Amino acid sequence: MLTYANRRVFLAVGITDMRKAINGLALLVEHALEGNLFSGDLFVFSNRSRQLIKILYWDHNGFCLWQKRLEKEKFAWPESEAAVSELEARELDWLLAGLDITKAHQKLVYDSIS
Repeated sequence: MLTYANRRVFLAVGITDMRKAINGLALLVEHALEGNLFSGDLFVFSNRSRQLIKILYWDHNGFCLWQKRLEKEKFAWPESEAAVSELEARELDWLLAGLDITKAHQKLVYDSIS
């Protein structure tokens, strides 16, 4: 089971060639996404049809590659100008459950009430 409490989640917004396995995805993280592979952060990828998601992360002494393939539906994959987008863990849960995270209420941050 994939556990990701206290881990950061980064979504590769574009289309990823899902023939890539650990080594190919690791190169994408380092070069295209400029991520830290050994941080324990989750790096999430999807294919063109949006029916497949792969999640790559480092776990203590090796890489883990988690995959989910939908048989009928598609993932509601966000679009952005950026190559990578950071998600909250609950947003990853929503994405994997088939919910459109772009339609969720946005987090508001204030410095004061006045």
